[in-house]
Amino acid sequence: MTETLFPLPEVPKNSGEAPAGGVPRLQRPNRRQMELRPTDLEGLLPADHRARIVWEFVEGLDLSALYKTIRAVEGHAGRSPVDPAIHLALWLYATIEGVGSARALARLCEQHDAYRWICGGVSVNYHSLSDFRSDHAEVLDELLTQSAAALMAEGLVEMNRVAQDGIRVRASAGAASFRRKPTLEECLAEAEKQVETLRQELEDDPGATSRRQEAARQRAAKERKERVSKALEHVPDVEAKKKVEEKAKARVSTTDPEARVMKMADGGFRPAYNGQFAVDTKTQIIVGVDVSNLGSDQDKMPSMVEQMKERYSKVPPEMLVDGGFASHDAIETVSTGDAACTVYAPVQKPRDKSRDPHVPLPGDSEVIAAWRTRMGTEAAKAIYKERAATVECVNAIARNRGLQRFLVRGLQKARATLLWFALAHNMMRAVSWRLALAEAAL
Repeated sequence: MTETLFPLPEVPKNSGEAPAGGVPRLQRPNRRQMELRPTDLEGLLPADHRARIVWEFVEGLDLSALYKTIRAVEGHAGRSPVDPAIHLALWLYATIEGVGSARALARLCEQHDAYRWICGGVSVNYHSLSDFRSDHAEVLDELLTQSAAALMAEGLVEMNRVAQDGIRVRASAGAASFRRKPTLEECLAEAEKQVETLRQELEDDPGATSRRQEAARQRAAKERKERVSKALEHVPDVEAKKKVEEKAKARVSTTDPEARVMKMADGGFRPAYNGQFAVDTKTQIIVGVDVSNLGSDQDKMPSMVEQMKERYSKVPPEMLVDGGFASHDAIETVSTGDAACTVYAPVQKPRDKSRDPHVPLPGDSEVIAAWRTRMGTEAAKAIYKERAATVECVNAIARNRGLQRFLVRGLQKARATLLWFALAHNMMRAVSWRLALAEAAL
């Protein structure tokens, strides 16, 4: 036994059981204690973090169109706005991470290191974030052209073979918000009456303590009146697409008048928009984006080919589309002219099973006859397989990043959302391809 200066009390051996009547001894939280944590934003993220990749991409873009709209200049009064590059980088990074809510993004800018690093000490709010996401569709469209054209100049994208496919996205409108014309007219009359009543109340008692509340109610009533009026404007468009006996059944949403009920991938019918992506099959880079409120894809291929011609002054030599795009008119449109492209699309199966679908019919034009014959060859079938492996893969990635439902309303804002997904996707694909090429060069 070791000798000690003072006698030590005997320590009972731990039997594994709590002593009878003893008070548990625990480590409890003490949230009032002071902690010093010397950190800097630059040291929070590793060198290869995605947020740094996003910022480097944004720094390489031409944002002069965004800077031209800023009215606060050196030497003059006015509060300095947030740099548009910060908003752009925040939404690109949020899109990659599957964050689609402006409020959620604003919270992350206060709590998450990656978003705080992008902000760099600049305070942002959800309202400005929401406005930036939807208000710059034209700028985003131009940035998509810039980024894809830069990859073409670099030799990464050749755009020799492009695949196109639609992606139907649930609209931000409930099925119960759809009303027929008589109901919409009744709603409009009620909204106008409510606006007039609230206006009169505010004029009769302008000094009331609830003046701000009354003004808010009046503003809400006016907004409802505008939504119903806009819904009525879209009724003729819906009626035009219905048979004569079904025109009275035409319905339009009071919350998102431009949304239309479409058949979704699971077979159900819901309010939605029909997005379109055109993808370079070699690199899976998105080279074209469009959106409409038509459930059919029949007329979408010619407009997409024309869009690529306007963007890059080039038409892809080969277009890969599924059967929904393969109307005879669409095939003839893109297969003729100065910059014609070869269409690879499945031939519809004939009702007569004994007839070979790849043998031209007597009434076929030269273009349609060549398309039927071409799709019967093994080479064409092998080329067509690239469509599912490329553009459908891009659609699946967009779904995984949150493109399940639009959180905005209207065609213009829906198109802006698709452009955000396209920019974010191209950015990450370019990084992957450059890395692969660098490794192959070693």
